[in-house]
Amino acid sequence: MFSKILIANRGEIALRVIRACKELGVQSVAVHSTADANAMHVRMADEAICIGPPASAASYLSFPAIISACTITGAEAVHPGYGFLAENAEFAQILEDHGITFIGPSAEHVRMMGDKITAKKTMLELGVPCVPGHEGGVDSANEAAAVAAEIGFPVIVKATGGGGGRGMRIAHSPEQIDSAYSTARSEALAAFGNDEVYIEKYIERPRHVEVQIIGDGKGKAVHLGERDCSLQRRHQKILEEAPGPSITPEMREDIGSRCAAAAAGIGYSGAGTIEFVFSDGEFYFIEMNTRLQVEHPVTEAVFSVDIVREQIRVAAGLPLSFSQSDLAIRGHAIEVRINAESLPDFRPCPGRVTAFHAPGGPGIRMDTPIYMGYEIPPWYDSMIGKVIVHASDRNSALAKLSQALDELIIDGIDHTVPLFQELVTNPDIKSGSYDVTWLERWLLGRFQ
Repeated sequence: MFSKILIANRGEIALRVIRACKELGVQSVAVHSTADANAMHVRMADEAICIGPPASAASYLSFPAIISACTITGAEAVHPGYGFLAENAEFAQILEDHGITFIGPSAEHVRMMGDKITAKKTMLELGVPCVPGHEGGVDSANEAAAVAAEIGFPVIVKATGGGGGRGMRIAHSPEQIDSAYSTARSEALAAFGNDEVYIEKYIERPRHVEVQIIGDGKGKAVHLGERDCSLQRRHQKILEEAPGPSITPEMREDIGSRCAAAAAGIGYSGAGTIEFVFSDGEFYFIEMNTRLQVEHPVTEAVFSVDIVREQIRVAAGLPLSFSQSDLAIRGHAIEVRINAESLPDFRPCPGRVTAFHAPGGPGIRMDTPIYMGYEIPPWYDSMIGKVIVHASDRNSALAKLSQALDELIIDGIDHTVPLFQELVTNPDIKSGSYDVTWLERWLLGRFQ
């Protein structure tokens, strides 16, 4: 086991990793920008080191700053959390070159799954169902039109190296393909420095379902069921639950075993999530996230496992602490992401938290870096916490979530708690009959 781990992140995920380190008896090192000098993860870690000014490019995204912090503190491994450098193959490789363990998959696997075309080809070869589409990148508007006509409209143009909803455009007809192609390329270049795009069939109004896997890097892997992440705004998840309300045990076993076999087949190490669109009882692979997900707590709740602890163990060369036969779903869990944003326009709302009270009670968990007096900086993502509930069934979990949201107090800033207080009483949410387009359609009707 490692003696010291540096967490190359901030906010609630840095706190989450620090807690796992403490339980394993491992020293933790927090890094921070000057804007985060008073952040909770800085207070809770065993050591803390400033790595630069507020701008992410000069601090949390700076390879030299993080490598130097490892050297100064003697950290043997780096946990990247999610976001920032969590899926950066170059960063993983540089750590390896410096003799520092990256707590995650190999640079090769990060690179493989970061390229959407390569990822899709790999998954097809490993028996994972994929969305119908073109085999490779599309190099011109004329080729895009020909490929789209062959696949059949509607189609979606997607960035090869994309994610988070950027570099994606839908074309419902031949007249829209030129604009979709050029816009997706320019957005991909600006966001990812790579303007290559590919084209797939657009599955209208699907659910977004993802399968959590963990591999030991030595040819063994398990799946921990699925999460439904269909409640989204602008391709960003805001509510996640496990198990998926539309997934039968037979579907779960089939897709889960395929995903675990695929991870084992490539010798995958650590946690990863294989994401699908789900429609009419069929799964279609869209991408693999080679990192811990924001929504991992709902899986931890229903399987009674610690995914972060398992990441650290596997990276240290230890075997998985459970087998597939040890894993069984118990109850239902739901997570909502609380953002410092004003409604109805979802404008980021940094500022000072003047009062804070976290909800409590059996089956209620809140992961957050905020405290009374905390100044939320304007430099980073607006998510300020996650409320996670676990109960015996979905209806009970929704009732518990409603209770937790009513108990939660965050004063001094605008936030999205009122949105969730309204959503948990909506008939479609209560019945589970929603898809990835539902929230934006509801918001349009609600706030227009």
